Amino acid sequence: MEHTSQYLADTLRSLRRQRHWSLDQAAAETGVSKAMLGQIERGESSPTVATLWKIASGFHESLSTFLEPAPVEADCAPVFRHADTLRMQPANEGMLVAPLFPYEPRFGFEVFELTLLPGYERRSEPHEAGVTEHVLVVRGAMEVLVAGRWVALGASEAVRFAADQPHGYRNPGEVPVVFHNLIHYAHRWGIAPPNGG
Repeated sequence: MEHTSQYLADTLRSLRRQRHWSLDQAAAETGVSKAMLGQIERGESSPTVATLWKIASGFHESLSTFLEPAPVEADCAPVFRHADTLRMQPANEGMLVAPLFPYEPRFGFEVFELTLLPGYERRSEPHEAGVTEHVLVVRGAMEVLVAGRWVALGASEAVRFAADQPHGYRNPGEVPVVFHNLIHYAHRWGIAPPNGG
């Protein structure tokens, strides 16, 4: 976890400097306080996933950009990843995150294994226009907030939805739920969002 915090700190600082943003401007762009951004850059704070999403959206970057670098492999070489070695629990909240395939521009998506602990609920603010999420339940039963209503999903069930609207995930049960989430960033390929936004 210490390695992850240091990577996040270095990445945030680097991206901010690339853009020539002060902490004040970064706070204005992300909606995350200047104090919190400073703490993250100094490695003094472990932000929640919700905060990481705000930072990613404000910087117009993928979520996984702030978790770990994309694998560097030859174009046609197989890439093997194992969730058990990648899983982390940002801010010790009720969701575990494993970035199975961090975002790479040539593919336009990232893939996570997410684990919701019993009783955990996370509501997400809209992402950038054109972002689409694909949720595939691996184990357990959960509910997904799409189009303004909670929809139940069980193992082997899936849903795709526009993530530029409010959405969320919750585990109303008594055992952990595991699901995969493929997040596609259409705008990074120059593809117009489905709604023309």
